[in-house]
Amino acid sequence: MVNLRSMMLAFLALTPVCLVVPTAAVAAQTQSDGGTCAAWLDHRIGKLHSDLELDLCALTAGHPVLLVNTASFCGYTPQFKGLEALYQQYRDKGLVIVGFPSDDFFQESGDAAETADVCYINYGVTFPMTAEIKVRGKNAHPIFRHLQSAGSPSWNFNKYLIGRDGEIIEHFGSSVKPDSSRLLAEIELAL
Repeated sequence: MVNLRSMMLAFLALTPVCLVVPTAAVAAQTQSDGGTCAAWLDHRIGKLHSDLELDLCALTAGHPVLLVNTASFCGYTPQFKGLEALYQQYRDKGLVIVGFPSDDFFQESGDAAETADVCYINYGVTFPMTAEIKVRGKNAHPIFRHLQSAGSPSWNFNKYLIGRDGEIIEHFGSSVKPDSSRLLAEIELAL
């Protein structure tokens, strides 16, 4: 028995760590590698004020998603608080929220650290935030070029609800608050 026990311990010690992977990581990798996300969401984009990248395919595959163009110095900036509350309320049910800072309306800081302070410190944002991108015009990021079919952002804090299948469910303008009954009803249906 001692030999068998020693052999088992030796085997376990030599077993590659990659065999012991958390379930969520395996699911994200499978979804990303399996290409189950919408093709238009298959992008890697820098994470706000970080050297890391967000794999939007892995983040969104099989989930209802709310995509929001944001800005730090806009009259709608306090919507970050409502978006975070929405995220806390629905993330365990599968809702993914991704914020895309943009200076297309001249209300975003040119300093990623300052943008990060507004999001993470001032409003306590925990949902994924990307590096600054363009959201309108010919230089818009491909994600927002695709979203233009539902309506281009006319200002900051436009919200695009995407179904689990990657189809655009609805475009909500800036004035639609994150806690609006209309938005909440659509999220509930998408879940």
